[in-house]
Amino acid sequence: MDKKLVVVTGGSGFIAVHIILQLLQQGYAVRTTVRSMKKTDLIHEMLAKGGVADFSDLAIVEADLTNDDGWAEAVKGATYVIHPASPTPTLNFKNEDEMIRPAVDGVLRVMRASRDAGVKRFVLTSAYGAIFAGHKNRTTPYTEKDWTDLSAKNIHPYQKSKTMSEHAAWNFINSEGNGMELATVNPVGVMGPVLSSDYSHSNIQIQDLLEGKIKAVPKVDSGYVDVRDVASLHILAMTSPKAAGERFLATTGETLSMLDVANILREAFPQFASKLPTKTTPNALVKAAALTNPMLKMVALLVGQYAETSNEKAVTMLGWHPRSAREAIIATAQSMIDLGIVKA
Repeated sequence: MDKKLVVVTGGSGFIAVHIILQLLQQGYAVRTTVRSMKKTDLIHEMLAKGGVADFSDLAIVEADLTNDDGWAEAVKGATYVIHPASPTPTLNFKNEDEMIRPAVDGVLRVMRASRDAGVKRFVLTSAYGAIFAGHKNRTTPYTEKDWTDLSAKNIHPYQKSKTMSEHAAWNFINSEGNGMELATVNPVGVMGPVLSSDYSHSNIQIQDLLEGKIKAVPKVDSGYVDVRDVASLHILAMTSPKAAGERFLATTGETLSMLDVANILREAFPQFASKLPTKTTPNALVKAAALTNPMLKMVALLVGQYAETSNEKAVTMLGWHPRSAREAIIATAQSMIDLGIVKA
């Protein structure tokens, strides 16, 4: 019997590579796209690190989200498409369209090719950013029913890009999907084992904390989830009959401050204790610094914000059971130490 083919976009990405790893382990054939074939060795290296010894069920092809070339061939013959890739955000953008347009156009480009190829179900990696922004005086945990309010002031273009690209995906399915199914996965802060020194921006926080680069942390609360559980949720969203037409918030349901994260690391890795921060930065200072430092703009919008989330839907509908935020954070740090990215 032929193996079902799953196409995963952006194969060198942190979430994507863990999805590919689990798909191969579960007996699927996988074709993944990269912007440049130079990423081939890196993908093989990361999968090998994750325990894959045989690459015969994996194909790597070139396709770029910013143009149509190669997408029809990339998704040909696929039963499922999982789309974690997104154009690399530029932090020093002149106007927010530089971030928003490529994200929206990229999603629609892959969806059109997938529909034309007769793909059964398309799973989009959206984000918590498409759920929480723009809500004032929130007191109940965010769920999949919530959408970022684009009419609110002070929404970071990254959150706008995630919200608008997910809206575009649902509109496409409803108006011209031709029966293709859609499910979305909306992760909170993604932690877990990095498989190479080329890793995602969500993990840089752990590296910076361990290396003593952060003397005091902003008062930002966040949910965290392990990348291995994010990957398993994508596969449940791909295969479960109940998941068609649904969004799933990938969260452990816990909310941690950045100081909580530092304290988890201090307890688990005492050799780094002296480098880890013990105090917080006043909100006004973070906001003032963000006026001149583009790296802090998004952080400044998050200080003091309510960030409770619920995973009840994924747990009850799909039987998903994520490991704890603490375990995910420790796994991130341990993998960075093991790979020599962070030295004591």
